[in-house]
Amino acid sequence: MLKKIFIIISLYLSLIFSVNANIDIKARTAILQDFLSGEILYEKDPDRSIYPASMTKIMTSIIAFDLIKSGDLSLDDKFIISEKAWRLSTAGYSSMFIMVGDEVSVEDLLLGIIVASGNDACIALAEGIAGTEEEFAILMTSKAKELGMENTRFANSSGINDPDNYSTVRDILIMSTYLIKEHPKYYEWFAEKEFTWNRTGGDPITQGNRNPLLYKKIGADGIKTGYLAVEKYSLASSINRKGRRLIAVGSGFETKSSRSRESSRLLTYGLTNFDLVEINKANKPIDKVEVWLGKQSYVDVHVDTDIYKTIKKAKINMIKAKNIVSPKKENNITLLFESFGYKKGLPINADFVFDTRCLPNPYWKRSLRGKTGLDEDVVTFLQAQQEVTDMLLDITNFLDNWICKFQANHRSYLTVAIGCTGGQHRSVYISCKLYEHFSAIYFNTQINHKELPRSRKSA
Repeated sequence: MLKKIFIIISLYLSLIFSVNANIDIKARTAILQDFLSGEILYEKDPDRSIYPASMTKIMTSIIAFDLIKSGDLSLDDKFIISEKAWRLSTAGYSSMFIMVGDEVSVEDLLLGIIVASGNDACIALAEGIAGTEEEFAILMTSKAKELGMENTRFANSSGINDPDNYSTVRDILIMSTYLIKEHPKYYEWFAEKEFTWNRTGGDPITQGNRNPLLYKKIGADGIKTGYLAVEKYSLASSINRKGRRLIAVGSGFETKSSRSRESSRLLTYGLTNFDLVEINKANKPIDKVEVWLGKQSYVDVHVDTDIYKTIKKAKINMIKAKNIVSPKKENNITLLFESFGYKKGLPINADFVFDTRCLPNPYWKRSLRGKTGLDEDVVTFLQAQQEVTDMLLDITNFLDNWICKFQANHRSYLTVAIGCTGGQHRSVYISCKLYEHFSAIYFNTQINHKELPRSRKSA
């Protein structure tokens, strides 16, 4: 059995930086994140409520991508275009220009949403998936809550002005991060500069991507623009330079040109002022720990996710990182393991009692009779008995499963009593082994041998 351990990545930083130190972005609200480290490099009123406009379409796409990933939707599926969807094509909104009765594939609708920013395509997709746009909006809001977008509500699939369709740049950032992490294949569509709709009964219609950063040589590969008269211009953007990704979201830019200029400026600020440092890669061994009652003496320890740290370039040479394998976990539960002899009665304070009298008894081995479970000869004898090992593992597994349940229920103490006939050999040995295991997990772990003289309480 491998002891439970807790990996702490310790960074010795006076490297904590304050965001916004030397830049002011001309937007009402903005945020910048280093994708791999997850650290915020800049923020300006990031929790201010905004109308997300066409950035809403990011969530519309996510709902479809999630369904495709689960197998409940296919890119080849076709939806029939309703009059409601078609009317948006004739109302002056950004459109894919689909017609009533057209059968359009999910793939074409998604490209029409992502590249052409088609509001009509949004409604068509929403109706095809959920029956009505209203029901689809419920799916969108539910997904937002699932992702931790606490200040977001979606009222439609396109971002058309609606007071009940609102969000924040921080929430848009969360949504964008999810899109890139969970759907990297389909995220590539957000970098497409144009989309041609080979419509039925008419000439093909080619439209360009409205994201201005795609046309600058800064490594941009997404995400989505937005505009509403009440909100002005907005943009969720991302750049990828040699594996280094930054995501920015801004809203309340006064003009198209300022949206492009300030978003580019914000992303460039992140690249030029900060470095990304790899602390540890997933599944890369960082230490060895002892295996308790196992076939191997030691096993490699690793973390299951990549760990990165973003630091200011000026302090890159000041960083020190070390891996600390910490055997203990802070908590507020106190554990007491107590050995006792049945011939003297059960401990009255025990929460769990385990009877070891069925195990081989060292007392019947003359050379061990006068010794205890603390003595090396007795330990060697008991370790050689398969029944002892089996019971020890069973008790350990039981307690591993249930101590945390007591802790979660705000229990502050737990006494585990281990008994044998006289409280000298088996119970002492088992109690010591349990203490050895659980003291490596819980700080407040104690042991007491009820029947041993004070001078023999510990080895």
